[in-house]
Amino acid sequence: MNAQVVTFLIQCPDQKGLVAKITSFFYEKGFNILSCQQYVNALENTYFMRIRLNTVGATISKSNLEQDFLKLATPLAFKWSVNYGDEVKNVAIMVSHTSHNLYDLLERSKEGGLNCNVKLVISNHNKLKYVADMFGIPFYHLPISKETKLQQESQVRELLEAHNIDLIIMARYMQVLSSSFINDYKERIINIHHSSLPAFQGANPYERAYQRGVKLIGATAHYATEDLDKGPIIDQDVKHINHESTTKTLKRIGADTEKLVLARAVKYHLNNQIIVSGNRAIVFPETGE
Repeated sequence: MNAQVVTFLIQCPDQKGLVAKITSFFYEKGFNILSCQQYVNALENTYFMRIRLNTVGATISKSNLEQDFLKLATPLAFKWSVNYGDEVKNVAIMVSHTSHNLYDLLERSKEGGLNCNVKLVISNHNKLKYVADMFGIPFYHLPISKETKLQQESQVRELLEAHNIDLIIMARYMQVLSSSFINDYKERIINIHHSSLPAFQGANPYERAYQRGVKLIGATAHYATEDLDKGPIIDQDVKHINHESTTKTLKRIGADTEKLVLARAVKYHLNNQIIVSGNRAIVFPETGE
């Protein structure tokens, strides 16, 4: 096995002996456990585990590991996934007009803050091509109108498939994706928006927030679902403001908060720290990896 670190995500009905059975399985296969994080939702009687393994000394192949784990998982009703540390995810970023999230993601990726390959940037406008060019990332301008929406989505799909994209980041892509598109990339599309929804939907939310005299500005990152802006929340943050804050101030604070929240959400996904349960995202904290 080439990978030195393997991560398993497990979800199942809570029951006695789970930790012993799971850890014994990996011990018998020759793995050393680097970290084992657990959470039990007592209200739903559901158990969650994120376990990271060092493969040094383990001679089992990936296919045999998964086949053998399936024998353990099936009678215990596991929902599970495995990620091998030698697999770096391919990422596509979708944008429209605003540049702050795009700049931030590309800079973090370039400097190693996000462990991924940003393969391309897709936009319905040509305005941000210069940003992608600065980082040497291919930029695809795919205009969209009400009449060409499905055709444009078909073009987007072709690009995603051609580049073997694992994760799509909607970094202020101001278009609603179709249900079929979202379902084909379930739990692989991360969206970012201000946290004042649904109070200030549509254009100029910060102007209306200012008029309302809000005292908090924040951002929410979530997986995209058919239910617009209501998918499983991965990360959120807020900043306190006061009566002296102007619309310009709100926009600046909002943009800064969006960058941090989106970057954290993307990192959690790339690091395999998330298990989606219903419409909730269970996000395990980092363990120093």
